Amino acid sequence: MKIGRKTLAALGVLGLLAGKGKRPRRERIVAAGDPDRRAELVVVALLLAASACALMFLVVYALDWSNLTQWLGLCLGGALIFLAAALIVFGQRLVVTEQLEEDYPEAGEPEEQIAVEQIVRESGSKITRKRLLGGAAGLAGGAFGAALIAPAASLGPVLDTESLYYSPWHRGRRLVDEDGKPWSADDIEEEAFYTAYPEDADREELAAPLVMVRLQPAALDLPAERKDWAPEGILAYSKICPHAACAIALYRTPRFEEAEPAPALVCPCHYSTFNPADGGTVEFGPAGRNLPQLPLMIDDAGHLRAAGQFSEPVGPSFWGIRTRRPSSS
Repeated sequence: MKIGRKTLAALGVLGLLAGKGKRPRRERIVAAGDPDRRAELVVVALLLAASACALMFLVVYALDWSNLTQWLGLCLGGALIFLAAALIVFGQRLVVTEQLEEDYPEAGEPEEQIAVEQIVRESGSKITRKRLLGGAAGLAGGAFGAALIAPAASLGPVLDTESLYYSPWHRGRRLVDEDGKPWSADDIEEEAFYTAYPEDADREELAAPLVMVRLQPAALDLPAERKDWAPEGILAYSKICPHAACAIALYRTPRFEEAEPAPALVCPCHYSTFNPADGGTVEFGPAGRNLPQLPLMIDDAGHLRAAGQFSEPVGPSFWGIRTRRPSSS
C-alpha cells in the first residue's frame, strides 16, 4: 500500500502541538519550511469563527427561536464551513509541501516507525504559534462537542423529570369533546371511536387526549383491580401510543367474525395494536407496554367523568415508568 509523506504529516500534526518531549537529534528527513505567521493567524481566526457558530447553535437551541430549524442549520453549516477552511489553510500553508511516496512500513519495524514520527514532527516546522493554534483548536473542538450533545435534551426533560408523570386528569373531571361539550354515556355507541379531552384543562398536555369505545360488558376481560373502570362497557384510554407518542387514530371493528379478530385500537404510524377489552394490552406492533387506561364513572346527569388516574404514565417509555404512577399535582 502506498501513502504520501505529506498525508502522514497532516494527520499527525496535531500531536506536534500537544507535546514537546526531547528526542535524540537525527538527520532531517523533511526540509525545514519558512514560518508563515499570517497563515497561522488566518487559521486561528477561522477556528474562532467556527467556535462562534457552534456556540451560537447552543444559544439558538436554548432560546428556541422562531424558524428554529433554519437558524440551527445556518449555525451548524457555518461552523463546518469555517472548520473546513481552517483545515485547508493549515494543510496548504503550514504543512511542508514536500511529498515522497514509499511503501508503508510494516508493523514491528521500529526504525521505520521512528522515521514516520520524525516526518510528522518535521512537517510542522513552519508552525511558530503552537499554543495559540492548540488553544483555538481546543475551543473549536469543545464548542462542536457541546453542539452535538445539546440536542439530546430534546429526548425529554433534563431537570424537570416530574413533568413526565403529570396528567391533567383527576377524579371528577368531566370528559368533553373538541367543542367543549360534555360527553354523556348515551352518546357513546358500539363499533364507534370517540376522542375526549379534560374539561377546563390544557388540551396540549401529552396526557390530555383520550380515545373512547363501547363494548358489551360481557365481552370485557379487565384486570380484577379495574372491574369498575368501564361503566356500561365504556372504556377510555390514552390517545398517545406508548411506542413513539403517535396518535391512536384507528378502531378496528370486526365485520365478519370468522375472518377478523376482536375489536382493537390501532396506531397507524407503526401499527401498534391494543386490545381494549382486556385493559389495552399489546396485540401487535413495536409498542413495549400496554395502552394506559383511565377509569370512568357516570354522574347523576349521565355525563362521563374520570374516576381516578391513569393506570400508568402516558407517552413513550422512559426510565422509571414502571415504578411510578401518574399524578395531577
